[in-house]
This record gives sequence, C-alpha cells and structure tokens, in this order.
Amino acid sequence: MNWDHIEGNWRQFKGAVLDRWGKLTGDDFDRIAGSREKLLGVLQERYGQAREVVEKQVEEFRAGWSAVGK
Repeated sequence: MNWDHIEGNWRQFKGAVLDRWGKLTGDDFDRIAGSREKLLGVLQERYGQAREVVEKQVEEFRAGWSAVGK
C-alpha cells in the first residue's frame, strides 16, 4: 500500500497510528492530516528520535498494512 492511500483514508488509519505511536495527541493528528512528512516531524518531536529512525518505523508501519492487504 502506498502512502497516498493512507493519506486519502487518514481517518481510518488514525486508530492504527495511535496504537503504534501512543504519544500522539488529537492536535498532532489534526496537524499531520495524513501527510507522511508531517507525521515524521511530529514523531521526531514526540519521541526525540533521529529522522532515520522514524522513517524506518513509518515504512515498517506502511509495509505492515500492505502485507495484510488492508
């Protein structure tokens, strides 16, 4: 599944994103609005991790959705 699909269905994916990254707030979700770049930035802020680390996590998240056909 590509990120365009996730962005287009952001409301449906918010629960899964929150399950994976529980420190995100409602304001964070509003700010992200499905944007991969904004998600990366917010994750860096909330978790204090390097960009490479959060990029890998987000890619694993996206790939996981592809693997189960969601």
